[in-house]
Amino acid sequence: MSDRKPVYGPDDWHADLARELGAPGVFPYTRGVHPTMYRGKLWTMRQYAGFGTAEETNARFRHLLAAGQTGLSVAFDLPTQMGYDSDHPMAEGEVGRAGVAIDTVDDLARLFDGIPLDRVSTSMTINATAAVLLAMYVVVGEEHGVGRSKLQGTVQNDILKEFIARGTYIYPIEPSLRLATDVCRFVTIEGMSFNPISVSGYHMREAGATAAQELAFTFANGLEYVRRAVAAGLDVDQFAPRLSFFFAAFTDLFEEIAKFRAARRLWARLMKQNFHANDSACRLRFHTQTGGSTLTAQQPKNNVVRVAIQALAAVLGGTQSLHTNAYDEALALPTEQSATLALRTQQILAHETGVPETVDPAGGSWYVEALTGRAGRAGAARGDRAGGWRGARGRAGAVSGSDRAQRVRTAARDRVGRERGRRRERVRGRSDYPVRPRARLPGARRGAVHARGGDTRETGNGKREAGTGCPRARRARSRSAPDRADARRGAGAGDGGGDLRRVARGVGGVPADPVRVFKG
Repeated sequence: MSDRKPVYGPDDWHADLARELGAPGVFPYTRGVHPTMYRGKLWTMRQYAGFGTAEETNARFRHLLAAGQTGLSVAFDLPTQMGYDSDHPMAEGEVGRAGVAIDTVDDLARLFDGIPLDRVSTSMTINATAAVLLAMYVVVGEEHGVGRSKLQGTVQNDILKEFIARGTYIYPIEPSLRLATDVCRFVTIEGMSFNPISVSGYHMREAGATAAQELAFTFANGLEYVRRAVAAGLDVDQFAPRLSFFFAAFTDLFEEIAKFRAARRLWARLMKQNFHANDSACRLRFHTQTGGSTLTAQQPKNNVVRVAIQALAAVLGGTQSLHTNAYDEALALPTEQSATLALRTQQILAHETGVPETVDPAGGSWYVEALTGRAGRAGAARGDRAGGWRGARGRAGAVSGSDRAQRVRTAARDRVGRERGRRRERVRGRSDYPVRPRARLPGARRGAVHARGGDTRETGNGKREAGTGCPRARRARSRSAPDRADARRGAGAGDGGGDLRRVARGVGGVPADPVRVFKG
């Protein structure tokens, strides 16, 4: 049973308008981080893509850009995320499977072949090896004639959420945090138009957190990064404006709108109170991805509607960048057709609905404002109870009881409630309105109609990579993993350190024997 009232009115929202809302583009940024928001510039349509080889992903990038995408977002395969070359035994079976395989600077150069890096911003979803991939990107840019100051984009570099929600970390917490802070220092000192960290609540939400927990864990991590950067000698007013965030958009439309509005207000106040940051450093800019865990493998075309609603929530909530999931992601990596349809969802929202014409159109609603206030209070309270990131660390540097147990309990309650039919929303296509088998017409070819619902594409039980919202590919590939590893060796993988020395020359600051240093 929902705890929301059937009707909201003036008694549900008592607030100082100037303090709680203000104007768009003005502290505390509840109504948006820019005065004109989408009337001045639309959000960046940044579809997350990556699979197989650099050449295959480059072809997908080119297709999406030709279809109207306005930014790139790179998905890397698990070996790349964990620092393994494609020919390493630990990489077998995972090369190019859940993202693109990148082993060398040459691979990255092929990934961006023919793409103008000075005119397209690039987001790289990479964490444990973020410093290496950013260094490679700098070198590729310079080889394209694009200097560091002209490169635009984001490197995720959020290692704390890997310890909490995903697990793709390499080093213990303290060395990992030092490396993440070094990336912030490099980007700041070099004057790059690059976001050195994207503090990610998305993965916590996908791992079972509620909307309030998503804010709490995200801001606990974000404050820790700011503390580390300040302790390393960086000026908060200089580097904090380049911090970015990454949130999930689920299907509860008004809860999500309120969450995004509350997030801006809460982060602005936290930065002001804890670091006396200027207004620019208090602005929360964020990317949104629609909820991967909300997609169903059964009746997957229903996911088109879910994604459209989630995208609407992100836009009404004032996102700066958006990825919309493809409807078939619960079954396999998106096809070219489904990826295009996902992009078209954003374009229809931008150009046919009139939603971007007004700044914060949900603002002032008694219902939305009441939810916004509640979301902010709940996020702050849960963050205080968890004791921030420091309170969630165990003696050995691994994540201990508080946050992980809280997420697990939430996910378990959610599953039990759904199975017992007590959850507020019923998931269509799982239990309600199942697709009934079609009667086979006389003379129809045997096997032409699937016994469980007619369309063979309407069934499946695809699995997802934990916490990412990105599916593992279920379809067979044309070459085996050893064959692909051989191909990557021919492209220069495992070159005995020559590639790392090339990066060292381009970026500077890497010792003379980078192979020994990077291999520990």
